[in-house]
Amino acid sequence: MERRLLADTRPLANPHFRRLWRANIVTVIGAQLTVVAVPAQIYAMTGSSAYVGLTGVFGLVPLVVFGLWGGALADAFDRRTLLLVTTTGLIATSACFWLQAAFGGEDVWLLLTLFAVQQAFFAVNQPTRSALLPRLLDDDLLPAANSLNTTVMQAGGIAGPLVGGALIPLIGYSWLYLLDTITLFATLGAVVRLPPLPVIGATVTPGIRAVVDGFRYLRQQPVLMMSFVVDIIAMVFGMPRALFPEMAHLDFGGPSEGGLAFALLFAAIPAGAVVGGVLSGWVSRVERQGLAVVVAILVWGFAMVGFGVSAMLAPRAPAAMLGVAVLMLAIGGAADMASSAFRMSMLQAATDDSVRGRLQGIFIVVVAGGPRVADVAHGATAAVTGAAVAAAGGGVLVVVLTVVAALAVPAFVRYRVTRRG
Repeated sequence: MERRLLADTRPLANPHFRRLWRANIVTVIGAQLTVVAVPAQIYAMTGSSAYVGLTGVFGLVPLVVFGLWGGALADAFDRRTLLLVTTTGLIATSACFWLQAAFGGEDVWLLLTLFAVQQAFFAVNQPTRSALLPRLLDDDLLPAANSLNTTVMQAGGIAGPLVGGALIPLIGYSWLYLLDTITLFATLGAVVRLPPLPVIGATVTPGIRAVVDGFRYLRQQPVLMMSFVVDIIAMVFGMPRALFPEMAHLDFGGPSEGGLAFALLFAAIPAGAVVGGVLSGWVSRVERQGLAVVVAILVWGFAMVGFGVSAMLAPRAPAAMLGVAVLMLAIGGAADMASSAFRMSMLQAATDDSVRGRLQGIFIVVVAGGPRVADVAHGATAAVTGAAVAAAGGGVLVVVLTVVAALAVPAFVRYRVTRRG
């Protein structure tokens, strides 16, 4: 029973996946140190949240542009070679972060430019990395492999900021950047040991036409298209993170500058995803993956409704309702982990290898862009309705629109894979 409940570790029997996964444990934490250090250093330089906010622009633009172009590159060149180039690029940019801090850097535009370059390398690296999984593992192991990867990413999202935030006052920014640089060599070592991975049937010349061809292919695949649509619904309408500061202060009684309630709300979704990943042994046994995605997103939507309602009731019992709010967000995080694992597995298994990189590039753009659109939408709505109503209303919209989408494309709900054994 315990083995069936805990994460399915069979993908780790593959030595190439195992090396990449183990290296990622170290690398993700190192990357999160930079995620913490960059905005902290910018604020220390300028004393302005407006400059800190520019990281969103300098991060999102290269992520979109190079995410799409990187997908085309991943369909044109040997994916091992592309990973070697981009991982080396990430190491170089991290080293530049370290050097500018070590020499007392005070140029905020240099820091933002380095951040943009780093995000460009990341945007090419990630679709390439995802596109090669079906070449390393059988299709029935992809859900488990994606669950293992997601669990590491979410765990790093918790551990990295906690460690980074504690270390900045003790050792300064330069050492955090240096630690990130060093940890990336673990991934480089794992990539070096991969076999050559040329694209099967590659006929792509990287460029705008190749990107357009990727979108055209996606449009002709209603099941794959729906995997993007339902994720956009879940994230744009259901991701309430922009409301956490206000709700922590006004609804749950925390101080205006942060505090325990603030920290708990931000940590709840990734913590739920980590727990969901640890208890993800069931994902490899699911054949109706389309239906599983719909159910997971409905759970996410209902959890966001519960989160909003708990904030509405918070004035009566702030501590108790904070516990309920954190629980709802954690449930949502676990559901999102499952949805992500199934959607990525569908995208990897049901796509021709010759176009797999471009669709993974689109996936990266959707995953990165959806929450940022949600930040704007929830912030604007909260200004009119209040944060609690905005959060609960967004959850309701997720439920309604997901049901409508499932009814509109029943082929997505019927999509299944054949499980071995």
